Amino acid sequence: MGFPRNSADGPVVAGFDGSPSAEDGLVLARACRRVLGTRLVVATVHPSPAPIGSGRVDAEWTADRHHQAESILDSARSLLADDDDDVEYRIVASSSAAHGLHDIAQELDASVIVVGSSGAAAQQRLFAGSTAQRLLAGSSSPVGVAPAGMRHRTTGPLSRIGVAYIDTPDGHAALDLAVRVATRAGASLELYSVLAEKAEVVMPVIGVDAEHAFAATAQKSFQQAVDLAIAGIPPQVPATGRVLTGSVVHVLSELDEVDVLFCGSRGYGPARQVLLGGVSSQLVRQARSPVIVVPRR
Repeated sequence: MGFPRNSADGPVVAGFDGSPSAEDGLVLARACRRVLGTRLVVATVHPSPAPIGSGRVDAEWTADRHHQAESILDSARSLLADDDDDVEYRIVASSSAAHGLHDIAQELDASVIVVGSSGAAAQQRLFAGSTAQRLLAGSSSPVGVAPAGMRHRTTGPLSRIGVAYIDTPDGHAALDLAVRVATRAGASLELYSVLAEKAEVVMPVIGVDAEHAFAATAQKSFQQAVDLAIAGIPPQVPATGRVLTGSVVHVLSELDEVDVLFCGSRGYGPARQVLLGGVSSQLVRQARSPVIVVPRR
């Protein structure tokens, strides 16, 4: 298997704004960092100074924003007080939080960017807020989103990793990274392919028998793809796979038996960029488990 260049080598970058959802993101970022054996970079982004004429900026305004960002980072330092010294704290001035995190992730060749979900999310659910959505619109690094309330969970070692798998370049990219993480964590893999339910109303021109035959063929095709993918996983990584039936988003979002769920972005768009498709964009709004969206290779 081939892996994206920045799949697991660079630091974990966590966006932190001092909110409860940002604390959720820190929990996921710390777990990623421990598995990958890399350093953690906690970044707070404040607005770039606007010129007040002839290229000059308001120095007092800039100093105030920087002071606020320092105060926010101090709260992150308190939350990570039990960690070792391999944590770096950065303040970034940018036009938006997402843009600032993009820049620092690109500069550091980040293994993953981690953020919390929206403050509007229900407990134990994802609901990607504006920063997460913008990150997910074109990041060259995988993007992890922590569900609301993750800061209150008891998180142990990463032991079971889920992969939303389909036989496409995006599905392969998600599986490749999940395999590498599972190898480092000593975790098992569970592959999930979801087959849409048979239509409740069958058009007369198609017929019930033809509908059932199509469903059986699709089930077999999906299972063969999952089996083939598992056959390519290194033997030291325990892996199983299932073909589930139902609404793709609903089935995947209800999974709570895995510690994290990897998924691809979409089947087209610029290579090596996250670019949300229909399933992934809805999944990061509804999932119970942390989700990591992986860019195309």
